[in-house]
Amino acid sequence: MHMELIILAGALCAGVVTGLSGFGTGLTALGFWLYVLDPAIAAALVVICSVVGQLQSLCSVRRAVTWTRIWPFLIGGALGVPLGVMALRSVDAPMLKVLLGLFLLGYAGLMLSLRQLPVVSAWGGKLADGIVGTGGGVLGGIAGLSGPLPSIWCGLRGWRADLQRGVCQPYNLAILGMALGVYAFQGLLTWEVWKLALLCMPATLLGTHCGTRLYGRIDDRQFRYLVQWLLLASGLVLTLSSLG
Repeated sequence: MHMELIILAGALCAGVVTGLSGFGTGLTALGFWLYVLDPAIAAALVVICSVVGQLQSLCSVRRAVTWTRIWPFLIGGALGVPLGVMALRSVDAPMLKVLLGLFLLGYAGLMLSLRQLPVVSAWGGKLADGIVGTGGGVLGGIAGLSGPLPSIWCGLRGWRADLQRGVCQPYNLAILGMALGVYAFQGLLTWEVWKLALLCMPATLLGTHCGTRLYGRIDDRQFRYLVQWLLLASGLVLTLSSLG
């Protein structure tokens, strides 16, 4: 029962974060699930719950979806997902968490300390977008963490909240859908994974619904700071849970 409560708490919190920010299922849920689940099972569960949460919340930003902005991220992500999945069986999960956690802590801490957030606007063009998409694809394949890098990059582009979500949510949905297909092909979606996914589904749907309703009540400035605080908290959780 203790394990089930931890898994449900992770699914509920991850759903709220996904509905509110458009990403964060893996960053939130892994802080709970890696205490009680094998990394490969936790990664597969993150991907399933992420796809469910993204599908549910995508309708709230469907009018902001612009394919001309999204396609470089998608192409890069499609190249990165297989690399991440191949690395899944050999990656050192604690080390990955520490490195990603320290990066998020450093980045979010710096951004929150600045009075005015830096903007790179069109620097690097579509190529830079594609490289960021590749990095997100690799992390998505390894642990369902496709969201942080594109979210950081879209923020640096200076895009409004609806534009950020109009890029990141379709991207995350596509990348995690690819990862799910590769996981299935490689036999990683075991009966245990699906049993846990069925356990998590109600909590994921409820959390995403609550988060989506909250998103409608914040403005662009609040959204930017919300993302920074979310990245900071995620970095702290990832780092401490690995060192503990």
